[in-house]
Amino acid sequence: MFWAMLAIAVGFVGLAVLGVLAVKVFVEAQRLGRQVADTTQQINRAAEDLERAATSTARTSRELL
Repeated sequence: MFWAMLAIAVGFVGLAVLGVLAVKVFVEAQRLGRQVADTTQQINRAAEDLERAATSTARTSRELL
């Protein structure tokens, strides 16, 4: 009887550990998703700035020629 109770207790502890690890992975995945979204917005803003600068430079070089 002791071994059966021990096996059940070990199984329960194992499931609890897996549950805690699953929550940690979920939280970190959400954090990573937010970081990716923020970085994507920064890249888009930088691309728009670069496009505006390129347009301005092309316009200026056309005026000089």
